[in-house]
Amino acid sequence: MAVFRSGLLVLTTPLASLAPRLAPILTSAARLVNDTLYVHLQPGMSLEGPAQPQSSPVQATFEVLDFITHLYAGAKVHRHLDVRILLTNVRTKSAFLPPLPSSVQNLAHPPEVVLTDFQTLDGSQYNPVKQQLERYATSCYSCCPQLASVLLYPDYGSGELPVEPLDVPLPSTIRPASPVARSPKQPVRGYHRGAVGGTFDRLHNAHKVLLSVACILAQEQLVVGVADKDLLKSKLLPELLQPYAERVAHLSEFLVDIKPSLTFDIIPLLDPYGPAGSDPSLEFLVVSEETYRGGMAVNRFRLENGLEELALYQIQLLKDPSHKENEEDKVSSSSFRQRMLGNLLRPPYRPELPAHLYVIGLTGISGSGKSSIAQRLKGLGAFVIDSDHLGHRAYAPGGPAYQPVVEAFGTDILHKDGIINRKVLGSRVFGNKKQLKKLTDIVWPVIAKLAREEMDQAVAEGKHVCVIDAAMLLEAGWQNMVHEVWTVVIPETEAIRRIVERDGLSESAAQSRLQSQMSGQQLVDQSHVVLSTLWEPHVTQLQVEKAWDLLQKRIPKMPSGP
Repeated sequence: MAVFRSGLLVLTTPLASLAPRLAPILTSAARLVNDTLYVHLQPGMSLEGPAQPQSSPVQATFEVLDFITHLYAGAKVHRHLDVRILLTNVRTKSAFLPPLPSSVQNLAHPPEVVLTDFQTLDGSQYNPVKQQLERYATSCYSCCPQLASVLLYPDYGSGELPVEPLDVPLPSTIRPASPVARSPKQPVRGYHRGAVGGTFDRLHNAHKVLLSVACILAQEQLVVGVADKDLLKSKLLPELLQPYAERVAHLSEFLVDIKPSLTFDIIPLLDPYGPAGSDPSLEFLVVSEETYRGGMAVNRFRLENGLEELALYQIQLLKDPSHKENEEDKVSSSSFRQRMLGNLLRPPYRPELPAHLYVIGLTGISGSGKSSIAQRLKGLGAFVIDSDHLGHRAYAPGGPAYQPVVEAFGTDILHKDGIINRKVLGSRVFGNKKQLKKLTDIVWPVIAKLAREEMDQAVAEGKHVCVIDAAMLLEAGWQNMVHEVWTVVIPETEAIRRIVERDGLSESAAQSRLQSQMSGQQLVDQSHVVLSTLWEPHVTQLQVEKAWDLLQKRIPKMPSGP
């Protein structure tokens, strides 16, 4: 059967009966759709009557919220799918609700196929039912002109669904504000305006639960705060965060798809309170288990400033049963960023280099641990060129940079034995851009020439992968000497701690050293592969082995000899 980029899944079974069958239904849908899967809830709808079925309101109860969470939690095993539960017909119990829209709702990715869990009496692909399904889908949403339709039953299960709902309540999405137990059938209250906040990096299913609950509660406007600038500094691997504009674009598309009747105000979140702390028109705030304390702090701040408290809705975290060592046990963007370590992030360069040799430029801020990574790559078979070692050769008496440097900076930079005193030379150029450029214009081309000679040696030894370990790789403009740039990142605070411990510098001196270099973010923005030495050595080793194995798969097949 054909595979479609986008699809619409219309669920018609009562939710309590549907929950046990949801996993196989999603698996069946995932075989047919490989990108965006929209989900439309219409429990109890029949597709076998003579009249065309109409979209009808689904009352927002706690059972509906729990089912939405259950569906998103179940969908995370199908990582290729971008699942979006459409909420236009999910209605809270409110006097100020607008009527259901009579016009067709536009979707960002018009479905190419409509799927349903609806069962025909004999379990066949009954054409009149499929026609009803197609007519229903096109009456609600913008679909592709050549819309296909598929009845998923009996592919997802066999036997009759139970007539009575199964007496197994789903795990609760929202932690009750009071100890009084709530009924699954209890309606959810609606509000005019509310807020939700987060980083929303690589929008995932836990984000979608948070946003969906906020969209159901809000009837007119939802303010969405997106963390930026200072609030990102404490994040794990912040260098791999999507840029603010990219996060907002994905967020906006998702929100407009699931509930276009709302007005969305997406703003940068620059402090812990954001608009939730100061906007008197807001009535509720949706938080996660992790950010609940932050929600309480927002309410204290509002009270201190003469504003009413917000109703807090605390959403349970989605667990990630497939999390690895040193990853969080919940579905999180941090884990997704960790899984990017070692992956190729952009296409390699195509430099003019010796045949049969693939060259990696390894860089990172001072203290990042790039030299230890270089040694791990050497252990896996790479030929390693140490640019610091080449620098010492260049500066040595008789070396190719020795005479030009002495002529440029004078003989007072020399020790009594004629060796260049690199500390004295360093103090001359540190903080003086003009003097530093004079030095690097002499030294960098010399080191680059020595590195090319080392590459020839690597070829002579029959090596196929060469690693240039160079802190100043990008500043020196050596991109034309490598196929890929690999950057090692760690938080600046950890880099300072390591520099102080390793080199005996003061914290301020270590900080000055880092400020004179390109930042981790600037390096990553030009990198093909990112690694980190933040965790235990064996975790670093696994990262390097992963990067090496992926490298072997993408480098051209090399002949066995030069």
